[in-house]
Amino acid sequence: MTDARGNARPNGEAPARHAPGTPCWVSLMVHGLDATEEFYGALFDWEFRPGPEQLGPYVSALLNGHAVAGIGVLPPDRHLPIAWTPYFASDDVNATAEAVRSRGGTIGVGPLDAGGAGRLAIGSDPSGAVFGIWQPAAHTGHAPAGAPGTPVWNELTTYESTHAAKFYETVFGHDEQRTVSADRDHVTLHLDGRPVAAVHGLGNALPRDRGPHWTTYFAVTDADDAVNRVRHLGGRVLEPPRDGDHGRVALVADPEGARFAVAEGPR
Repeated sequence: MTDARGNARPNGEAPARHAPGTPCWVSLMVHGLDATEEFYGALFDWEFRPGPEQLGPYVSALLNGHAVAGIGVLPPDRHLPIAWTPYFASDDVNATAEAVRSRGGTIGVGPLDAGGAGRLAIGSDPSGAVFGIWQPAAHTGHAPAGAPGTPVWNELTTYESTHAAKFYETVFGHDEQRTVSADRDHVTLHLDGRPVAAVHGLGNALPRDRGPHWTTYFAVTDADDAVNRVRHLGGRVLEPPRDGDHGRVALVADPEGARFAVAEGPR
């Protein structure tokens, strides 16, 4: 699995700013914040810091003092799916939000300020897959690229890849590399020659109860051990660990049903 962030510095830290269009953050909105902190704290060794206050009840997940993800609380009147949302970097969230609208997507939240951390918007592509846009105010530090417990990849599962990939290419400046296969509809999105995300088309095999959606992959040292911990902590295993081109990967869900993948390798 290739880390989707910019090229690391010699000391292993990420660069001060992500290139526009790079996946740069992930967040999760849940009903029970305390129980969710317990689950991910035990699974990934995350610690938690409150804020930004402008986002309501919200915490930043920390790994060795570095921010890796955000978790907030859904308002009681909002009946939305519990799902991890990837954010793409932008130098101008207002302009990017307008580009989303002009290309058939929608903006459901923002653009709005997140305190002194930056500015964000949450939208969906023309097929309905939800993603975020993030314009940072300043570099706050990130965990070393690929460290266990950090997000390392994002993949969009949708009906077909051609139109979906074109949307992200025009909004975020991605280039595409299509997998040549008669029975696999798969595109890898690149920036400056680096793979940053993927689009996988399933056609009519896409589950109706899920619809098009993004999946975030988190690095782990041992995928089989991570799956056992997910079960022990009250989560579910949706697809058991399997070996593939990008290492050993399993699809799981937390106790509230948020799906994500754990990825070991490649070695």
